[in-house]
Amino acid sequence: MAEVPHHLYGYVSPEAAYSTGRWLEDVAGVITDIHARGRIPVLVGGTGLYFKALTGGLSDIPSVPPEIRDHWRDFAARNGAVALHAELARRDPVMAAELNVSDIQRVLRAIEVHVATGKSIADFRLPPERVVVPAETATKIVLLPERQSLYDKINARVVEMVEHGALEEVKHLISLNVAESQPLMKAIGVREFSAYTNGSCTLDEAIAKTATATRQYAKRQMTWMRNQLDENWQKI
Repeated sequence: MAEVPHHLYGYVSPEAAYSTGRWLEDVAGVITDIHARGRIPVLVGGTGLYFKALTGGLSDIPSVPPEIRDHWRDFAARNGAVALHAELARRDPVMAAELNVSDIQRVLRAIEVHVATGKSIADFRLPPERVVVPAETATKIVLLPERQSLYDKINARVVEMVEHGALEEVKHLISLNVAESQPLMKAIGVREFSAYTNGSCTLDEAIAKTATATRQYAKRQMTWMRNQLDENWQKI
């Protein structure tokens, strides 16, 4: 980061609600500024949905009132993922068939949009309203490293995170009293290291659980990228 300017990194408050749509607006402004300076932006990350929105557009879904969002996040917390998905299936079978029970954030989003608008979130997909980066002009690369090598690096990285302040970061996050329903509180490592800080497990156990969860997430990412990103992405 000292050598290359980074944008949209560590700039959103933990308490703030954030979405793909808001990110798309933020990144559009940054890309315009970089182009105005005669430079080429390089977008790096692991969330494929964001890249699909970037190159394929994102429909304009109306804002969901806070009371609807709060109601369904409370419902999820009280009743669990299976009940939440069943509720989506009752209201919006199209999205229920598409979304996995464990994908709580997207299931929540689908229910909230349906309740707020009376429409399936699928109805807002076509046609894409805006394309920030035309897919045909972008160089698109997916890095799919050898799995064991990746897992070894993940294991080492979790240890390095602890050595460089991960525990202090989690303690600070907890001190902010951020709602459990906020996506950030479900980030890998938050629950695991919180358990260590409150004495529920040892540091070695917290590290091992964080590494395991990260490896599982990386596996899901690679599967998604292989299946969802078309042949125009260079897979190396």
